[in-house]
Amino acid sequence: MQYELISDATLVSNYIKGDECALETLIYRHKQKIYSFIYSKVYDKDIAEDIFQDTFIKVIRTLKAGSYNEEGKFLPWVMRIAHNLVIDFFRKNNRMPKFDNTGEFSIFSVLSDSSLNAEKTIIKEQVENDVRRLVDELPNDQKEVLLMRMYNDMSFKEISERTGVSINTALGRMRYALINLRKIIDKHNIVLTN
Repeated sequence: MQYELISDATLVSNYIKGDECALETLIYRHKQKIYSFIYSKVYDKDIAEDIFQDTFIKVIRTLKAGSYNEEGKFLPWVMRIAHNLVIDFFRKNNRMPKFDNTGEFSIFSVLSDSSLNAEKTIIKEQVENDVRRLVDELPNDQKEVLLMRMYNDMSFKEISERTGVSINTALGRMRYALINLRKIIDKHNIVLTN
């Protein structure tokens, strides 16, 4: 008899239709990766266990409510839930490092690591999405300069030529963009971490 691996998507579908064993299989399949990820952030077995349990409580509630629509991306979805619960834990315990308003604003340093494992890739994608949402809140002139500088790797001279403003104006817009990003982060109590 040939053993056939049932896809996560099929197991999720089966669980939603009432097959409790399907969820057991999913948990068993991904427990080590999810638990290891949580533990690597909190370094405490009891806390990691609690967060792991909370992760699957949230997974079960979402699946039972019919709100799951990740289309075959079960593990990244669960990892994102676990990541958010880890952040919630740190926030409640005031242990999460926050960006201070001194020195160079290095929000983009978390986006530059190219040798990432699966967990870090998921977190990196989440941080990139968060950063994009933050950038969208900026005034258009500041957003334009920031996108050209950070995503297109353009010099301020090139930005100046492209936008038709002086280099000093381009530098000023970039400075105000970073100041405003800090304000948005503080206002929403956002934590960006890798």
